[in-house]
Amino acid sequence: MTSVNQNKTALEAVDDYAEYRRIVGDDDGGKLFTPEEYEEYKRRVLPLRMKNRLYVSFGVPGGIDCKQIGPETQCFCEHRYKQHQTEFEVIPSERPIALRCKVSGCRCSSYNYIPQPGGVMVRCKCKHLPQDHSEAAGHLCKKCKVCSGFLSPYTCGCGRPSFEHRTLVETKQERLARGQPVGKDVPYAAMGGLTGFTSLLDGYLAMQVLSAVEGREDDCLERSSAARNPNTSARSPSTPAKKPSTSAQKPNMSARNPSSSAEASSS
Repeated sequence: MTSVNQNKTALEAVDDYAEYRRIVGDDDGGKLFTPEEYEEYKRRVLPLRMKNRLYVSFGVPGGIDCKQIGPETQCFCEHRYKQHQTEFEVIPSERPIALRCKVSGCRCSSYNYIPQPGGVMVRCKCKHLPQDHSEAAGHLCKKCKVCSGFLSPYTCGCGRPSFEHRTLVETKQERLARGQPVGKDVPYAAMGGLTGFTSLLDGYLAMQVLSAVEGREDDCLERSSAARNPNTSARSPSTPAKKPSTSAQKPNMSARNPSSSAEASSS
């Protein structure tokens, strides 16, 4: 393996480019902004981006969010979420909010997530893959005539079939009304439903992690409360204190009086 050594300036340049790409995305048309254009872009776009951020998730209506959509998450049309229209100067009033694909020639009218268990796309009930269906609304199969539209019987980790799930696009206020986390305001493009590291997990796994974290936080609060009030025992009132054992070990006389044991052995 060949090691590559870079000085501090080169490493900072790599970090700056990664930051630039996460903020600008493909808005530069493949040609890097000049420093002046970059600053003007941030001044014009970032306040609106953080104000009108759209959160995108996949789940059963009224249930948990089984998947949080991020910038690299694929759509039914095989393009990434970041390649769709993810920002609006004015958020549309009609629901659901349509996020059309911006790739030239693609007929996808709105982002639509398709599960990929183990990195493999699920199949339709007609046995064909998503790419064998039209990306246009209705998703008719291009290989058979009996399929009335893509419908997968795949069972999600939540226990419900895939066809009962929906891709949900919502505002910050709508997400808060559902009791879901919104995270911090970030300047990055196409963040979708990602609000933290737990957002990378499937819905039921994320709930287990959050429950474990909340349990540790409750335990820490209880310990800190006991530390601030020394008169309060940290032990639960329902847990009785252990009684001291009444049985005592018999002393070893020979060990306590070595001279007597020596006399007994000589006699």
